[in-house]
Amino acid sequence: MDYPLLNMFWTIMWVFLWILWFMLLFRIIGDIFRDDGMGGWGKAGWTAFVVLLPFLGCFVYLIARGKDMGMREMQRARSNEREFQEYIRAAATANEPASGTGHADQLAKLAELKDRGAISPEEYARAKEKVLSG
Repeated sequence: MDYPLLNMFWTIMWVFLWILWFMLLFRIIGDIFRDDGMGGWGKAGWTAFVVLLPFLGCFVYLIARGKDMGMREMQRARSNEREFQEYIRAAATANEPASGTGHADQLAKLAELKDRGAISPEEYARAKEKVLSG
């Protein structure tokens, strides 16, 4: 057990940097293949450059296309968020009756009536059960 503490820290640092390097490499390769604006030959060329000369290839890719890489990621995130919101809207309106008043609208009206004192809490509970069951 003759492994000094400083050597252990250096080993941990190198392992961390090695993992960080692979994460960067996979991120760049993923960006190459996700880019719809780049043709097949461009993708093949960048992939060969990054795989055959990994350090130089990654640094050149980040310098040449790093800003666009971030923009593409932001566009992808916005697109995913928009699709998610559309799905939520579609799922929320799928169970609404044809009259255009959904369960949420009916429950909101019932809560408003109860808050104004137009109906008692017992009537509110019965009406709420009726709306939720039907």
